[in-house]
This record gives sequence, C-alpha cells and structure tokens, in this order.
Amino acid sequence: MLDRLSFPQPWLSLILFLTWQFLSDGISGGSLVLGLVLAWGIPQLTQGFWPERPAFMKSWRMPTYLLVVLWDIVIASFSVAKLILSPRKPEPVFVCYPLQLEHPLAISILASTISLTPGTVSADISDDEKMLLIHALDARSDDEVIDAIHKRYEKPLMEMFK
Repeated sequence: MLDRLSFPQPWLSLILFLTWQFLSDGISGGSLVLGLVLAWGIPQLTQGFWPERPAFMKSWRMPTYLLVVLWDIVIASFSVAKLILSPRKPEPVFVCYPLQLEHPLAISILASTISLTPGTVSADISDDEKMLLIHALDARSDDEVIDAIHKRYEKPLMEMFK
C-alpha cells in the first residue's frame, strides 16, 4: 500500500507541484490538493519511461550550473545579434565533440544546454554515445568550441553525476 503512495521521482514531483502552484490563480486548498495529485500522478503514469533514477552525486551544484548557463545565454544572445548586424560573415563549423559523460541524463542535459545557447546547436549523437555533433554559428576552430563546452558545461556535469 505504501509503495503505491510513494513518489518514484521526488524531484520531478516537487517541480510539478511548484509549477502548478505558480500557474494556479493563487494558493488555495484546491490548488494544493490538485498540485499534490498531479505531483504524485504524473510520475506514476510515466514511471515506465524512467528506467533508473538520476544519479546525482552533488545536486547542490545544479543552481550554479544553471546560473552559468543563463549567463552564457545572455552573452551569446548579444554576440549573435552583433554578428548578424555586422558586415563580417560568420564562420560556421560542425564539430565532433568527444563526450566524457556516460550517464544518459547528463548527456541530454549537455545537448540541451548547447542547443539553448544561441549560436550553437546539438545536431546528432553517435550510436555509441561517445560523440556529439555540434553546429557552431561562428568559431575560429574546433578546439575553441570543444574547450569552451568542456570547461563551462561538461566538467560541471561530470562532477554532478556519478
């Protein structure tokens, strides 16, 4: 009985509950109850899609990672706008990025982070999940892109995941 009442994905449940509270028209008894039902029900319904729980080692580093990503998005937005408005032609390049991450969720977070940052897109991942194909709008060299992604995103993710 208690197994049915458990939350299989506690972080997802917390995010769903908080999101519901932000979206509802004020906090009331009804919104709290419905938020709890959604926070419990959605992970129960999607449990088959979650083969294993995310293996965070140092989850307390996630806020810092998110701040770095938000900062990079703002800076990259201005860089892309400046590039578009300038007469200089961009130097687009496809880069094969060698992944050191092994956890599928960590790889997904890295690929999403790259795609969220203006000027770069994660285009494909190899079948063995060892290489990520990235398109950069403007780069001097492959090494410049690889070093920046490794330092800013992959290294912190490697510290967060087992």
